[in-house]
Amino acid sequence: MASHLDLEEQEQIEQIKSFWTRWGNLITGVVTLVLVCFAAWNGWNYWQQRQATQAAVLFDTFEEATKQGDLALLARSLSDLQDQFPRTTLTAQAALIAAKTYFDKEKLSEAEKPLEWVVDHASDKGYVALARLRLSALAIERKDMAKARSLVDGKSAPAGFQPLFDDRLGDIALIEGKNEEAKTHFTSAYKGMDESTEYRRLIEVKLGSLGVDIASPEFKK
Repeated sequence: MASHLDLEEQEQIEQIKSFWTRWGNLITGVVTLVLVCFAAWNGWNYWQQRQATQAAVLFDTFEEATKQGDLALLARSLSDLQDQFPRTTLTAQAALIAAKTYFDKEKLSEAEKPLEWVVDHASDKGYVALARLRLSALAIERKDMAKARSLVDGKSAPAGFQPLFDDRLGDIALIEGKNEEAKTHFTSAYKGMDESTEYRRLIEVKLGSLGVDIASPEFKK
């Protein structure tokens, strides 16, 4: 009996040896790759968390500077965020806040720079679209309609932003006295927005000023 079991065990051992001879290197390679990927993933997560934590410390300084109206400290802390943590969400947020702070103080040139940085560097498409809209508004303030239009015309807007781009194009056309073009853009903006959106009422007023009745069958086509 023992001899029979020994033969079976020997056959199993030989089968295992044969299996590992054929597939051992592949299995070892796959396992190694999985372990390397797992370690890299953990390392990436750790790096991301560390970056976010360090960025948050600088953002606190930036926020405090904003509250105090300390433009020198605001500029330094924003510059540090941009240099050290250019891909974080906090840096894009800080740039947008800085632009509004400068705009509120009527420093239009200073307001443009952080917005341009967002357009060039931010990874979040929503922030980029928002920066384009605000840059377009600044261009309108400067009466540079060509630039204002270029910032929102022909751009691939992320979900939810296309109606806002259309609305801005309508404003530009209206300023230029192109009423028919303005109607087209405002109509696209109105129809592109959710019915519950409060901003839709403002576009309705714009359309009304151009003689467009949104209740008419022709408009609803």
